[in-house]
Amino acid sequence: MEATVSVIVPVYNVEHLLERCVDSILGQTKKDLEIILVDDGSTDGSGGLCDAYAKKDARIKVLHKENGGLTSAWKAGLALATSCYVGFVDSDDWIDENMYARMYETAVAEKADVVVCGLVYEFQDPRIPGRREGSNFRRKVYERKELEAEFPRLINDGHFFGRTIQPARVTKLYRRLLLEQNLQFCSDRVSVGEDMQITFPVLLDARKLCVLPDFYPYHYWITDSSMTGKHDSAYLEKVKRITRQLYRISDVKKVYDFKPQIRNDFLSLSVLAVKNEIYRNYRAGRKAVVEHVRQICEDTMVREALGSHTMDQLSLSIRLYIYLMRRRHYGLCYWLVLVFFKAQYYLGREYKRQ
Repeated sequence: MEATVSVIVPVYNVEHLLERCVDSILGQTKKDLEIILVDDGSTDGSGGLCDAYAKKDARIKVLHKENGGLTSAWKAGLALATSCYVGFVDSDDWIDENMYARMYETAVAEKADVVVCGLVYEFQDPRIPGRREGSNFRRKVYERKELEAEFPRLINDGHFFGRTIQPARVTKLYRRLLLEQNLQFCSDRVSVGEDMQITFPVLLDARKLCVLPDFYPYHYWITDSSMTGKHDSAYLEKVKRITRQLYRISDVKKVYDFKPQIRNDFLSLSVLAVKNEIYRNYRAGRKAVVEHVRQICEDTMVREALGSHTMDQLSLSIRLYIYLMRRRHYGLCYWLVLVFFKAQYYLGREYKRQ
């Protein structure tokens, strides 16, 4: 049986969760799948589990490689893919049994380059209910001209994190050829916003996009540790890295000038960088944290974004915070996060994977 969809699963040290993930793929109502498990240098029993699955089901291919990160893993999996369409499932997540049947049927019926579904955030803490997230594309079918009409708001529509594009690989079924043609934009060094560097250029090349509304077959697992998170002193540099990639994509594709939107998106991420520094590094002491906030806000790219962003749909609280950053009131930034913006900071965590 020739596979019509290749499903790529990057695997790294998820021995306790891998069976849930792989079993959900094997249980798909669509049986003509090619399942590619990429063991990215796991140090637990994940690699052995992959091999055991391959022995039980001929549809499974396993690749063991040195650890290189998420992007390097799915790229390695793509090199083995043979199907016309490709999907991705991360190894700590799982999917509903009809996910690929419905997405593939839509892709074939519409001759689509990309099909988009929604996802459900599933929390390890049973007290937190699951939360759905759908696409910000409102039409079911976008021909090329209709897709181009979305370009003026694709990355930012004037709101804080006002993305029409949903970067996640895992909620897409892609035409394999488009993925392969855009691998040049996928740097293994990017560790924040990895998915954006493939979804963005693919959408710029797509001739037809289909959206499945009210369909949430992907389950994204959020552990207690990812909820609490850790302070990342390199977060801004990571954000700058993906931002430079987006600028490059815009320059190379030349289908629309996305620079103002990319700058807006960067500023939104920079605000999170400040809040990350204040809320997650508060034990370093006020003086040290305020100095780190100053360093973030004095960064050349941040200063430019603060002075020239075009977001005109900001809430009062975000406008105030950006004003304080621009006017260099770093002490007030510190106290506002600790006292007034705690809830908003937690809301911003939903963008961690982007």
